[in-house]
Amino acid sequence: MIIHHLPHQNNVQQIGYKLLSMLNFKGKRGEEVARTLISACLWNDSVESKSRAYGVSPQTVRNYVEEQGVEVVEKLLEQVRKMSLETLKGVKEIDLSIDWTTKTWYGRPVGGLGSSEEGSSWNYATATTKDGKVLLLAFVTLVKGMTKDEVVKALVEQVVAMGFKVRLMTLDAGFYTVDVLNFVSQFKYVIAVPVGDVKVYEEFDGEYETNSKRHRRDEQVKFRLLVY
Repeated sequence: MIIHHLPHQNNVQQIGYKLLSMLNFKGKRGEEVARTLISACLWNDSVESKSRAYGVSPQTVRNYVEEQGVEVVEKLLEQVRKMSLETLKGVKEIDLSIDWTTKTWYGRPVGGLGSSEEGSSWNYATATTKDGKVLLLAFVTLVKGMTKDEVVKALVEQVVAMGFKVRLMTLDAGFYTVDVLNFVSQFKYVIAVPVGDVKVYEEFDGEYETNSKRHRRDEQVKFRLLVY
């Protein structure tokens, strides 16, 4: 099936149709808003440019996103998770990757979500695995006041509740705290650091121990660091 009014009749358009069936904004202009956002994303264009094609103002799109965006995105993520679970039918043991993403917009702030001088942000932490492609298994909406170990525990608990055994866990270095490492020490895990962020360019893989000043010596945790 084809999404009418998107720029080209090709595979990208098929992706757009699937997204449109999942991106459900409420209200009489909800479909136009969804089409604007999908088209802007798929063709790497601005909301201002694409909104004109669907007869909706850029401000209307922003209003819908600010008022319903979190609910719509969480429904979209839930749909993606269901598809991931279908792909993993029969799989019992997985490798898990935990990370987060921040999406910034420039409308008015929304209570409880992150913000900065540049705008407000939707912040999500995710737990994914790979089976030829990246599959989403768990997600958490990050709100002010959440600690990193609370985020990791929530993600892991979601995954374990689905019946999966975690074979190996990889965490982004942003989750590096003693409390997180204490929790994930029950699994085989590594802390991964992008090379560009730490200015290390040779291959590096080793065992280390935390040196947190907020914890006693006997509370420090050993961990494995991988720089890629």
